[in-house]
Order: sequence, then structure tokens, then C-alpha cells
Amino acid sequence: MRQLEESVAVVTGAATGIGRALALRLAAEGSRLCLADINEAGLDEVSRALKDGGAEVLSLVVDVADSRQVEALAGAVSERYGRADLLFNNAGVTLLGDFEEVSLADIEWLMAINFWGVIYGVKHFLPLLKQRQKAYIVNMSSVFGIVAPPGQAAYSASKFAVRGFTEALRHELEGTSVQVSTVHPGGIKTGIAASGRVGAQVSPDRRERDCAKFERLAATLPERAAERIVRGVLRGETRILVGRDASQIELIQRLLPVSYWRFIGPIVERRTRRKDE
Repeated sequence: MRQLEESVAVVTGAATGIGRALALRLAAEGSRLCLADINEAGLDEVSRALKDGGAEVLSLVVDVADSRQVEALAGAVSERYGRADLLFNNAGVTLLGDFEEVSLADIEWLMAINFWGVIYGVKHFLPLLKQRQKAYIVNMSSVFGIVAPPGQAAYSASKFAVRGFTEALRHELEGTSVQVSTVHPGGIKTGIAASGRVGAQVSPDRRERDCAKFERLAATLPERAAERIVRGVLRGETRILVGRDASQIELIQRLLPVSYWRFIGPIVERRTRRKDE
């Protein structure tokens, strides 16, 4: 018996990467889906594939940085299904460049999606979720919500914020029917780095070099990530680490809470050099 049979699952950022893989995995579990993304073409593609496979799908083009659009999404789910059982706040973007190389507008853009998108999702869907005997909120942080590497000041700030918000929310909702989890993926083969925004003062060769480095370090397929996330949710895990690299980094951070990057940084450099050879 599939544990999520007939459940209603909402996934943001569902057109590509982990979001798309989650949609496919949830459909395989028997969930009815509401998929949201700003990428209309990608969203249409995944929706058609799922419908062709027999899944029940509602898809809406949504900018999660806009509270009114997320509120409308919750209204559409309520009107279509009358309920929501799982909310995956997955939509996210990256920003390449050291703090001095990116603009305030770049940082505000990233925070609006990565952090405020999560806030809006929870705010507008929580009333629906609390009506269920068992419901789930799953917020996407990152391994960079556990450690903060150079060149990722804005991204890490957003993912640490998601982590802090989710942990406080979990404590507030303890004893209710709503389970709250945060997800910390390591390197996932999604192409998120290549599709991210680049700071105005970042050189083109730096972008190419850093994107290539990330792709070499990305060891986990989105399908494996989705399987791990769904399994962690159903097991009741409140912090879901995705990928062996995420588990290793989390351990190092616990052992060296202040000086972890002195240890992790050289490991990253050695691994990328080894793959270049």
C-alpha cells in the first residue's frame, strides 16, 4: 500500500531539478499534485508527462516571490482538491559572486525567492494543512544552510534563514498534526549553478570556472534526491540530509563549528583538481 495514496501534494519549483523529480516520485506514490513554477514551458512539459502517466495534476505558473500569487495558488488548491496534505517549498535560485561583486538588487532578488517564497508558502497553506489529521511542510534549505563557503554569502544567508525559520516553526507546531522538515541537499546534478544569476562585477571566465567546479562536485541525481526526501518525510525526519557529501559536511561542521572551512575548503579543491586530471 502506497503511504501517500490519494494525498494532495504541492510542489514549487516543479519544472526542473529536484522539484521535477519530487513531482514524479510523488505521482508514483499515488499523490494528486499541484505543481507551481515560473518556468511555464518546463512546467507544461512535466505536467503533460505526469498526466500521460495517469497522474492527477493541477499546474500553475507562479512567482513564489509574490505573496499574492502564492495566496492564489493556495486558493486554487483548495478549490480543486479541498485540501492539502504536503507542501514542498522547493523553488530556489543561486547567485554567483563574492559579496563585493554582487548588487543589493541581486541579493534582494535571491532572498525574495529563496526565503520569502518559503514564508509565503507556509503562511498561505498552513490553514489548509492544519485541517488534516496528518500533514507535512518540507522546506528546502541546503548544505550551505549548515556551512557558509566563500562566494556564497547571499545564498548561504537565504538558506540559513530557511533553516532557522523552519526549526522555529517546527517547535511552534509541535503537538499539532503538521510535521515540519528542512532539507539540506549537497551537490545535486540539477544545473542550478549554470542557470543562476551572476554578479555584475564577476568576470565571464569566473562564471564558467565556478559552474564547472560545481558540476564536478555534484554527485547525486535529482531522482535519488527526491527518493531520499520522500523517504525522510515519511520516516518523520526533521532534518533531511541529501547525499553523502551533505552528511560528511554536516559532521565536520559539528566537530569544527567555527573553523570547518579550513578543513572543507582544501578537500573541495583537491576533488575538483582530481576530476580535471
